[in-house]
Amino acid sequence: MNFCLYCYEPLEKSLTWSNWLTVEKKSVLCSTCAEKMEKITGQRCKVCSRAWNSSLCFDCQQWRELGDNMERNYSIFHYDGMVRDMITQWKFRGDYILREIFRNELQIAFEKQFAGNDSSLAIVPVPLSKNRMSERGFNQSLALAEMLDAPVKQVLGRKTGEKQATKNRKARLKRDNPFFTTEPLQQAALIVDDIYTTGTTIRQAAQQLKLHGCPAVYSLTIARS
Repeated sequence: MNFCLYCYEPLEKSLTWSNWLTVEKKSVLCSTCAEKMEKITGQRCKVCSRAWNSSLCFDCQQWRELGDNMERNYSIFHYDGMVRDMITQWKFRGDYILREIFRNELQIAFEKQFAGNDSSLAIVPVPLSKNRMSERGFNQSLALAEMLDAPVKQVLGRKTGEKQATKNRKARLKRDNPFFTTEPLQQAALIVDDIYTTGTTIRQAAQQLKLHGCPAVYSLTIARS
């Protein structure tokens, strides 16, 4: 018998006439946990995926005025409740297997939002500094990127610095660009990461990519805070 990856309750799937002939993806969550993951639905900002009642939120209007270097971000879930707890346990407590919780929805979002638009799209993970990688043991962005059916290009490096999670919004927006390119990327890029907060991380990564030949940068994130 299989168990829910998050609460460890048994997973019981009954066989019915409607499903016995179909090949379904293996469930990794019980219905109780799955139902607590709140997806972003309805109207959203076309650039950052914030739930919004018009095409462009206030933040993205400001980014555009400053000269935005990111085409758009697509987020799947709201970053609260169950999703926030799952990401915290996976990312900061080292429970690596929990990435499987997001596999199916991540792949669906990639296929619907990006795969058909540009066949030459490269997946670019957000790098960790050497110190952060040593502390955590894995890069959550790379773990997500490897789930997608497209080439993964690790063309960004990161300087050692203070954790993003310890900074408030103002500090995030003011900080120097921590990224650098390890090689030029002459094709459109899709940055994959766990959380979109202010958008600063993705835009700083996009800036470096575009300075070295990348024609367009998109992003796909698990959650929008």
